[in-house]
Amino acid sequence: IPGQKVVLITGCSSGIGLRMAVMLANDEQKRYHVIATMRDLKRKDKLVEAAGDAYGKTLSLAVLDVCSDESVKQCINGIKDRHVDILINNAGIGLVGPLESIPIEEMKKVFETNFFGVIRMIKEVMPDMKKRRGGHIIVVSSVMGLQGVVFNDVYAASKFAMEGFCESLAVQLLKFNVTLSMIEPGPVHTEFEAKMIQDVRQKEYPGTDPETVNYFKNVYLPSSVDIFEALGQTPDDIAKVSSHLIYFISNSPRFRNMTNPLYTPIVALKYADETGGLSVHAFYHMLFNLVCSYALISFHCRLVI
Repeated sequence: IPGQKVVLITGCSSGIGLRMAVMLANDEQKRYHVIATMRDLKRKDKLVEAAGDAYGKTLSLAVLDVCSDESVKQCINGIKDRHVDILINNAGIGLVGPLESIPIEEMKKVFETNFFGVIRMIKEVMPDMKKRRGGHIIVVSSVMGLQGVVFNDVYAASKFAMEGFCESLAVQLLKFNVTLSMIEPGPVHTEFEAKMIQDVRQKEYPGTDPETVNYFKNVYLPSSVDIFEALGQTPDDIAKVSSHLIYFISNSPRFRNMTNPLYTPIVALKYADETGGLSVHAFYHMLFNLVCSYALISFHCRLVI
């Protein structure tokens, strides 16, 4: 349709990507044609059902693995004139647990998706956007790209890397009238998050001392569940932020866009103290407080018994 913007979204089989795709495809003014991508189209059913009448009209599907150079190139080449107005980099994976138990290969997988996957996508669409002197690149980052969180060391590192990459690239893109924006969610209620917490509870952690495993399982995990219940957002909440950015693209959307205002004070702690000690000690006391003392007492009692 003439005048329609082409929106390419990665990681649309569930969660945030699915909701973004559906929300934009069902735009009442039909301003967008959404290309919703995923690694395996066998997982398309939830998206197709949620899209309703938009499927096949303002929403189409494409296979895309952000970890494969060939897959990325093939996907973009399959789009008419390789024309993408808006790229939403949503695909990502998590990793949580004591560092000593995490193989380097697992860490590389996180960076391959969360960092290099985004770079592959941007490298493929950026030259055409620069030639056209227009376009919008959106990266779904995380508040963990601003403030590290205990036992999320590798995941936070992948998001910190992405934040630095985007800060640098945004300056160059301004010269070509291409906008780069980041969306920084906090906890999000998704099947992925629920399954991950369930899995890590049941895992063994070879190579990690018993005290650290106890902290992780009996202090961190229960606290995480409480935080998700109290502060967690839905994928729809995040999708609304993304669609808001796109609707107002002509008004120069902000570079950083935190979706949960409850996290603003936490991030502010980091920037209020140039030594970094304030945020580190604040998080320490948030986690290893009285609850931790009870867990330690229980842990040591079991050792004695």
